[in-house]
Amino acid sequence: MATQTPERGRRRRGRSADAAPSVSRDVNYRQLKSPFPLMEVFPADQIADMHETALRMLQELGIKVLLPEARRIFVKGGARVDEDSEMVFIGRDMVEAAVAAAPKSIACRAGARCRDFTLELGSLVFQPGAGAPNATDLERGRRPATGQDYLDFLKLTHHFDVFQMISPQVEPQDVPTHLRHYFTTQAQMELTDKFPFFFSRGTPQVMDCFEMLSTARGLSDEEFRGTARCYTIINTNSPRTLDIPMAQGLVDFARYGQMSIITPFTLMGAMAPITVAGAITLSHAEVLAALTLTQLTNPGAPTCYGTFTSNVDMKSGAPAFGTPSHFQASLAAGQLARHLGLPWRSAAGSASNMNDVQAANENQFGLWGCLMAGATVIIHSAGWLEGGLTVSFEKLICDAEVLNMVAELCAGAQAGTAEIGFDTALREVAPSGHFFATSQTMERYNTAFYEPHVHDYANFGTWAERGSLDASSRATGVWKDILANFQAPAQNEERLGTLQEFIVRRTEEGGAPPES
Repeated sequence: MATQTPERGRRRRGRSADAAPSVSRDVNYRQLKSPFPLMEVFPADQIADMHETALRMLQELGIKVLLPEARRIFVKGGARVDEDSEMVFIGRDMVEAAVAAAPKSIACRAGARCRDFTLELGSLVFQPGAGAPNATDLERGRRPATGQDYLDFLKLTHHFDVFQMISPQVEPQDVPTHLRHYFTTQAQMELTDKFPFFFSRGTPQVMDCFEMLSTARGLSDEEFRGTARCYTIINTNSPRTLDIPMAQGLVDFARYGQMSIITPFTLMGAMAPITVAGAITLSHAEVLAALTLTQLTNPGAPTCYGTFTSNVDMKSGAPAFGTPSHFQASLAAGQLARHLGLPWRSAAGSASNMNDVQAANENQFGLWGCLMAGATVIIHSAGWLEGGLTVSFEKLICDAEVLNMVAELCAGAQAGTAEIGFDTALREVAPSGHFFATSQTMERYNTAFYEPHVHDYANFGTWAERGSLDASSRATGVWKDILANFQAPAQNEERLGTLQEFIVRRTEEGGAPPES
């Protein structure tokens, strides 16, 4: 299965060598700009009130910070800290200074220059579903995720250009936790040249990952620190708690000039107020506290605003996604991110237990909430099931189809003389005629429309003759074909050899436990 790339020649089928050259279209799946109009859920004065309430929350109610080093950084910056309760009270002047220091545009340098992108309001970046303990597909069923599952999902992420960032799709549970970061980092350095992800699971693991990345990419310390080369996800413990590994991750990544995406996971009616406004206000306050820590550590450290807010099912207490409240929460978060001027992360996702119509509906409704909200980074945009407990091979393929279509929309439509086609189409066809053979059609038929990788546009008879396969069944064939024909991008073999030597040595030394 060909990668969906801007080079439309890769999509041509059955074209003869002497056929007229087709017209290429300037479609870029790698550095997307959102074409969608922004939608607001609250008026501007209410957004301002939510921001003010968040500032008041941090100053009067405070946030619990479990990492002593982080509390010392807050004290040095002027915050009031109660060591007995581990509560940190942050004045609005500190927060405002941090927002002013945080970059509004973040240049993200990948392994290949064609993979670089910039995070800022108006740009659009997709990641597949992340962090699941389980994997599933139609042939092997649901299972604890393995190292092979991690490698396979990594290859699929690399294959589709519409995924610009690597995410930790699944946890390889057959790899010990004190060695897992070696496995996942080595895989990212060998199998892809996209922007990599590292977990924040204690300073020893983070430092290992930074060194492995620098080794594989041939970076000096100055080059590594000079621009964002990798990222991590920081989840606060709502309500109003920043635990030890997450606080340590903020400090470590900021200190080395690497990007943190701060993401409170606030479920309305559970870890947050039951209203959209209350939940997003709490989430906003937690982001501001974490953002302040990064800028106190290293002013100008790349930091991405984030939120993942939806509601729970009040009958079972289980998370629900792709709901109207999820959609509204994304819109509100977008308004607050624009209020600060910061690039920001939102999320799609599904609570369905299988790749069915519920999964498709929830993911697409959540996705459009992100798009209408102007999200810069959309995570869990493909493959995510069970509220994050599972990533599905078939669902990733099906969701990538939708993301490719969104990417096509980012190119916009043209209406010049050539597109209107008065002389090359309209003049050539008499009343009641057809346009199949016009000059315009013959010139463009190979490139005019998006070519799907899993959708089937055949009529019923042809579809039945082919085996009457539904979308999930066809998706199985797609991912298997991608993996069978996968070719990793060219890498520097000498550097990879040095990386392997580092991993062997650190493994013999006992690895690095996930401790701060």
